[in-house]
Amino acid sequence: MNSPPKYAPQQVDDASAGGTDRKSRLRIGKWFVVLFWVVVLIGAGPFAGKVSEVEDNSVTSFLPREAQSTRVAELLPRFQQDDLLPAVVVYARDGGLTAADRTAITADRSALEALGTGGIEGPIPSDDGAALMYVVPVSNNDDPLGAVERMRDRVADSAPDGVDVHVAGAAGNLYDSVSVFDDLDANLLLATVGVVTLLLLLTYRSPVLWILPLLAVGFGSQLATAVVYLLAKHADLPVNGQSGGILTVLVFGAGTDYALLLISRYREELRRHADRHAAMATALRRTAPAVLASAGTVVVGLLCLLAADQNSTRSLGATGAVGVACAAIVILTLLPALLVIVGRWAFWPLVPRVGSEPVRGRLLSWDTVAAAVGRRPRLLWMSAAVFLVALTLGLTTMTLGASDAEQYKTPPDSVRGQELVAKHYPAGATEPTQIVAAAGSADAVVAAARSTDGVARVDAVVRGGELVLVPVVLTDAPDSDAAEKTVQRLRSALAELPEADAAVGGRTASTLDTRETAARDRWVVIPLALVAIALILIAVLRSLVAPLLLIVTNVLSFLAALGGTALILKSVFDVSAVDYSLPLLGFLFLVSLGVDYNVFLMTRVREEVASRGHREGVLVGLSTTGGVITSAGLVLAGTFAVFLGMPLVGMLAMGLLVAVGVLLDTLLVRTLLVPALALDVGRATWWPKQP
Repeated sequence: MNSPPKYAPQQVDDASAGGTDRKSRLRIGKWFVVLFWVVVLIGAGPFAGKVSEVEDNSVTSFLPREAQSTRVAELLPRFQQDDLLPAVVVYARDGGLTAADRTAITADRSALEALGTGGIEGPIPSDDGAALMYVVPVSNNDDPLGAVERMRDRVADSAPDGVDVHVAGAAGNLYDSVSVFDDLDANLLLATVGVVTLLLLLTYRSPVLWILPLLAVGFGSQLATAVVYLLAKHADLPVNGQSGGILTVLVFGAGTDYALLLISRYREELRRHADRHAAMATALRRTAPAVLASAGTVVVGLLCLLAADQNSTRSLGATGAVGVACAAIVILTLLPALLVIVGRWAFWPLVPRVGSEPVRGRLLSWDTVAAAVGRRPRLLWMSAAVFLVALTLGLTTMTLGASDAEQYKTPPDSVRGQELVAKHYPAGATEPTQIVAAAGSADAVVAAARSTDGVARVDAVVRGGELVLVPVVLTDAPDSDAAEKTVQRLRSALAELPEADAAVGGRTASTLDTRETAARDRWVVIPLALVAIALILIAVLRSLVAPLLLIVTNVLSFLAALGGTALILKSVFDVSAVDYSLPLLGFLFLVSLGVDYNVFLMTRVREEVASRGHREGVLVGLSTTGGVITSAGLVLAGTFAVFLGMPLVGMLAMGLLVAVGVLLDTLLVRTLLVPALALDVGRATWWPKQP
C-alpha cells in the first residue's frame, strides 16, 4: 500500500446521530456564554491593569531562595544600606587628564552631590593619572532612575571635549536594566497581536475568521493577567517583570494553537453536518480532550518550575501555568459560542458545505506527505534522527553565563563605564562584595578578607546591632570569572570562622549563586517534569510505548533546537554566552509545547486506528492533522519570534530557541519522525491496550 486512503467527509443525520440534545444546548447556551465572558472581562479589566503593582522586581526576587547572597540582601536594611545604590561617575582621557580637565571635573562635585543623597566620595584619581571617579549614593526609594538620568545629562554637558564620561555602578546598572523594559508589555502585546493576525489571515484566507480566535485569545490574556494579579495580591504568587512580559506571549501563542485545532475540526465537521450546532458539538467532543491534555501537559510542566530554587524561575512557572490554563478555558468556551453565532459565512470565501471536499495544497498535500512516510518509514525516522543529532553538535559553541556587556545587544552607558573603571582602577570598585557577619568576629573577618587572593582592599566596617557589614573591593570586574573565584576563596576562608556565621553577598556572589543554583535546578526540575508529562501521556493515550516514543523524540528535538540556536546566535548575532536559565526554561517550554503537537497528532491517530487499523490510522491521522498542526507551529514560532527585536540577549535567545524548537517539532518531529516511528514499531506502539 503506497498511499493512505484520502479522508472523505460523510454526511451525518444529526437527529439520528443523537446530536439533538447537544444542538439544543448550544442554541440556547451560546448567548449565555458570550454574556458570561463579557461580564468576566468587565470585572477582570481593572485587575488586569494592576499587575505592575504586585510585581516584585527587587534584587531578592531574582536570587536563589537559600543562597548566601540572598541572605545578605535581606540583612542590608539593618545597616540602612538597602536604600542606597552607588552611582559611579568615571571620567577618562586617553593619554591622561589635563589640568583643565581636572578643574572642570572637580567643579561637577557640588552638582552631583545635590543629585544624590549626600556622602559623595571623590574625585578619586587613578594611579595612571588618566581618570577621575566619583561615587554618589542614590536613594533606591526616591526615584533612583531619575537621579541617574539627571547625572548623565549633567556630566554629558559639562565634560571637557575629548573626555570620556559614563555613569556606572549599581545605580547605573539598575537604570539600564530597567529602561530596556520601558513600554515592554505594550510593545510585546502589539507585536504579538500583529504577528498572530498576519499568520491567521494567511492560514484561513478569510477577512473575517481571524477576528474570532484573536478576540477569544484577547479575553484569555485579560483573564490571565487579572488572575495573576489576584493570586499575587492574596495568595503570594511570585510575579516579576520578566514573567509578566512572557505571560502575554505565552497566552497568545498557546491560545491560538488551541483555537486552530478547534476551528480545524469544526470546519471538518461542517462538511458532515447540515446544522452548525451539531457540527460544533461533535468538534468539541473530539477536540476538547486533546486541548485539555495538551494544556494540562504545559501547565504541569510549568508548575514543575516551582521546585526550582531560583526565585525568578519559580515566578515564570507559576504565571505561565495560570496563563495557559486561562487560554484553554476561554478557547473551549467562548470561541465555540462565537463561531456558532457567526455561522458558516465566517469562513468566507472558502465556506465549508456539507459533502464538500477539503481544500488541498496546490503544490504539496498532506496526503502526499503521508504517502511518503508510509513508503519508507524506517529510512525517514533514522534520517530525521541523524539530522537532529547533528544539530546538537552546536552545543559546543554555547557558553552559559553572560557578562554585563554580553547581556545587551548594544552595550549601555553602565557597561562602558565599568570598562573604564576596570581599565584605570581595581575593577571591583564599582560594586564591592559585601560580607555580613557576627559583630564579635569583625576583626577576624576583616583579616581573613585582606589575606584572600583577589581582594584589592577592605573598606570601613559598618555596624548594625549584633551584625557587621564588611565591604570588600575585588581586583577583578564584578561580572568576571576571576571575581567569582575570589568569592569562592573568600567563602572558604570565612567557613573556617564558624563563630562569625558569615555570608558573602553582592553582585559577584549573586552571579555565582545563580550559576550554581541553575545547575541544581536543571537536575531537579527536568526529571520531575519528564515524569509528570509521561504520566499525563500515559493517561491520555492509554499506552506505555507511545508516551516513551513521544518523550524521547521531544528531548532529542530540544537538544537539537538548543544546538541550532547556539549556531544561529554565533553566526548571525555574534553571541556565544547565554543566561544560565536558558536550558531549563527552554526545556520546559519546548518539551511541554512539543508534546502538545504530538498529543494533537496521536489522539487523532488513536481515534483513526480504532476504526481503520494501525497503518491506515497513522497515515490518515497524519494527513488530517498536518495542516492545522503546522499552522499552529508557525503561529507559535512567530509569536515567540517577537523576542528577536528585544534589546536583551537573554530574551533574544529565549525567543529564538522556542521558535527554532517549535519549527523542528512541527516540520520534522511531528511530520516525519513520530509517524515513521509509529509505523516501524507497529501495533506495539499502543501496548498494553490497543485502541
